[in-house]
Amino acid sequence: MEIQKLVRSHESEETYLEVIFDLKRKKSAVYSIDVVEALGYAKSSVSRGVNLLKKKELITIAKDGEIQLTKLGENHARAIEERHIIITKALQVFDIDFETAEEDACRIEHVISEKSFLMIKSFLQNNMKI
Repeated sequence: MEIQKLVRSHESEETYLEVIFDLKRKKSAVYSIDVVEALGYAKSSVSRGVNLLKKKELITIAKDGEIQLTKLGENHARAIEERHIIITKALQVFDIDFETAEEDACRIEHVISEKSFLMIKSFLQNNMKI
């Protein structure tokens, strides 16, 4: 149970980072309410999640509430995005439709080991020319 709790905490953190990263591409400024709307979570849950990211120095929050990714946060978000893209492509190699591959990649990206991910990435790069 303790490991499952740790995985969920890690997954939640990464989900928040992904959403903030994605929103920053679409909007000039991102606020907690934007994260609430994107995820459909309660404001209190997002507030708690955002504060945890701030404590870990993955984001900063301006006085007006604008959320900015730190360099560390942006690097982490980019790594999550890369895992998502690579895993989606890997699943499609097995003729899994794009929508299913995307949904499954969203879950797998948070729990896959770095070693396994790098092996999959290397395999795709060497055999599929991605």
